[in-house]
Amino acid sequence: MPKRVLTGVVVSDKADKTIVVRVERRVMHPVYKKVIMRSKKYAAHDEGNAFKTGDLVRIEECRPLSKSKRWTVLTSGEAVGGRKPVGTTEVDAPTAKRTRAPRAAKTPKSAATAG
Repeated sequence: MPKRVLTGVVVSDKADKTIVVRVERRVMHPVYKKVIMRSKKYAAHDEGNAFKTGDLVRIEECRPLSKSKRWTVLTSGEAVGGRKPVGTTEVDAPTAKRTRAPRAAKTPKSAATAG
């Protein structure tokens, strides 16, 4: 049976040789039929403490290493050609804020009907 491989973003690297990875998936809501994001956190083994918070990584299923760790880090997601994590996109050019044209001055009803 093949091992599962998931891609996610490191949300914590405070423990020694362990990182916490958030994996997001898109599912359709059963009633409203709208696509919504669901996420789950996995504890993964990082032998060299190489990954930091915000890194995109690929994790692979493995034998139980502790009470909560059943995953190991394969490689960085960017090294494999993965997408950049959501929320860390770089902006090449500043985006112009959309503005409305100024409204025309309204005349009071009393002035329009007088006379």
